Amino acid sequence: MKVNWLSRTVIYTIIILGALAFMFPFIYMLLTTFVKSAYTLPKPKEIFTVIPNLTNYDIVWNRENFARAFMNSVIVASVAMVGGLFLGALTAYGFSRFEFPGKEFIFRGFLLTMMIPVVIAIVPQYIVIKSLGLVDTYTGLWLIYIGGGVVGSTFFLRGFFESIPRELEESVLIDGGGDWRIFWNIYLPQSLPAIGTLAIFSFNGTWDEFFLALTLIKDEAKRTLPVALQMFYDKHATNYGWAFAASIIALFPVIAIYITFQKKFVQGGFNEGGVKG
Repeated sequence: MKVNWLSRTVIYTIIILGALAFMFPFIYMLLTTFVKSAYTLPKPKEIFTVIPNLTNYDIVWNRENFARAFMNSVIVASVAMVGGLFLGALTAYGFSRFEFPGKEFIFRGFLLTMMIPVVIAIVPQYIVIKSLGLVDTYTGLWLIYIGGGVVGSTFFLRGFFESIPRELEESVLIDGGGDWRIFWNIYLPQSLPAIGTLAIFSFNGTWDEFFLALTLIKDEAKRTLPVALQMFYDKHATNYGWAFAASIIALFPVIAIYITFQKKFVQGGFNEGGVKG
């Protein structure tokens, strides 16, 4: 009994120390945001005696159109997440439930596009968006973000849709429902764990995207947060309190999305019990 207690104590101690080691840089960054005029990295003694205050956050929020860029990114990332997930779910539903010529060939073509690095695709994407007259518009950004999100969502959700028993569709068919009601009432509710997981990654990927936003958006008032954040660093990188405060603000929506959807993380047996017998 003593051996088991001792071994557990050692294991938990190692785990806690490891977690603290990984968390220390973030804690250091967070505490630095409370230091005024931090033009050099504060010493640990200064960090752990600082009094929490929001002065640096207030300064950052009201400088360099930071607040506007933040709201721009919230709008862009939210629309791209919802659009990509919805169209991806519809596409995955088509691939999982219907048979049509060239089905697997088209699906593999979808997968092939995922292998193309984003940097390589920027030039042709810009040419297409420019030919549509959508440069310097959020519509142009959404077309690319949603298009990219559809591919990943389709690949991820197809497997979940194929695992849903066809017997669940019988109740809808008996009531006279069609494919749309089957999709809306059966497939989407049964796949909420997968959709919740995708929502987190989709929002995070769009929220952090820099190159396309920098290439397509020219108007300073329309800039998204990653672009504004980089320009803020260029001007105020020597003030660590401001720079770290800007980074913490940029993390808030990602943390909020994670908290909102973390209960929807993929779990085994999500459709167990849906069919009797």
